[in-house]
Amino acid sequence: MAQDLDSLKHGPKETGVEELILKRWSPRSYADKPVSSEDLTKVFTAAAWAASSYNEQPWRFIVGKKGDETYAKILDALIEFNQTWAKTAPVLILSVAKKTFTQNGQPNAYGLHDTGAASANLSLQATALGMHTHGMGGVDKDKARANFAIPDEYEVGAAWALGYLGEPTALPEPYAGMEVAPRTRKPLQEIVFSAWEKPATL
Repeated sequence: MAQDLDSLKHGPKETGVEELILKRWSPRSYADKPVSSEDLTKVFTAAAWAASSYNEQPWRFIVGKKGDETYAKILDALIEFNQTWAKTAPVLILSVAKKTFTQNGQPNAYGLHDTGAASANLSLQATALGMHTHGMGGVDKDKARANFAIPDEYEVGAAWALGYLGEPTALPEPYAGMEVAPRTRKPLQEIVFSAWEKPATL
C-alpha cells in the first residue's frame, strides 16, 4: 500500500522536473524503522550545503531519535494536531535560525529564509535515500524555546518528521483520509509574475 501511495503522490512527470523533486511529499504515517546514523549524517550534510546570505549558515537543527529525551521535548512542543501523527516518526527535528550576522552583529532578515533553504536540502536528500519528511509550522515556539533553553538571539523555525513511509491505515481519521488525498499545486500564472499579479510569459 505504501508503494502505491508513493505513486499516487508523485508529481506529474510531463512537467520535466527532476524526479527527486517530483517524488518528495509529506506523509504523516511512518514505519517503525530507525534511521541510521550514516543517513542522518547525509541529510544534515545536505542541509549544510544550502545557500545563505553572506554564507552565514544561520541554521541550527535539534534532532531527536524516538525514545530519547530530545525527541520527547520536540514532540511536547508540537501542537496537539501534529503530536497525534508525528509520534509515529523515528526522528523529529526542530529548526532554529540565528537572528544576526556573526561578522558584525547586525540583524539578518534572511535567517529563517535560509534555514528554510537548508531544510529543503535536507528533505530532498532524505527523499534520495528512500525516506520522507514532513515539515510542521504547528509548533508552540515558546514551549520549544523553554524546552531547549534556546537563546533570544535565535528564532524558532519549524519542526520536521523524518523516516520511512508507513501505512495510511495506521492513522486515525482525519489523518488517514488526508494521507491518500491527491496532491495539487497552484498554476504558475498565480505565482510567477512580470508585474504585480500580471502572469509572466516564460
